Amino acid sequence: MAGFPSPFGGSKDDGELFDEYDEFVPEHLPNPGEFLVDHRVLAGEDHVVFHELTRELFEERRVYDMTFNYNLARLNLDTRHKNAGYRYAEEQNDSTILRAEFTPTTPFCPQTHTLTIGSFRAWNDLSERHGYELIRVRAARMHHQSDAINEQLEELENKFLSTGSVMHVPEGDVGSTPIERTKQNERQSRGSPDAPF
Repeated sequence: MAGFPSPFGGSKDDGELFDEYDEFVPEHLPNPGEFLVDHRVLAGEDHVVFHELTRELFEERRVYDMTFNYNLARLNLDTRHKNAGYRYAEEQNDSTILRAEFTPTTPFCPQTHTLTIGSFRAWNDLSERHGYELIRVRAARMHHQSDAINEQLEELENKFLSTGSVMHVPEGDVGSTPIERTKQNERQSRGSPDAPF
């Protein structure tokens, strides 16, 4: 297999940079965070089976990390980013609900909002493929906008539970970042006849 440049210098083969999908390598995965605490974290074969299915669903719905130009599921296998990717846990009191926590490569990753929403839509719109009634998605607390992102993910989750559709979201609600939504609201307020300025 031909080598390609490594972001840390030199040239490495693909096989040196990535673990295999059928491997569970805990030291190359993020530690389960706050959202997964007190729930049954998937490990070993359980993690592998679900993550392999995730690769298929993300490929079908084009959930891609545009920085690295690959299927987001591959981030878990990228040895250059050992603390990034998804971890999963079944809810303690309801095994029909899976929790998925995304840890980005940096606290300021600009794609975290888009990637977590894309993940939510892919998993929950294709729920017959994995058997869970709901997959709840959150960004890890280390991200500087995790509160705003997670609030929006919770809104999307509630809309899905009430409508049964992952796409039943008002225009401008999902698809813009929390910062863009704040700016949009400010512009609308300034343009309103009732605005103070």
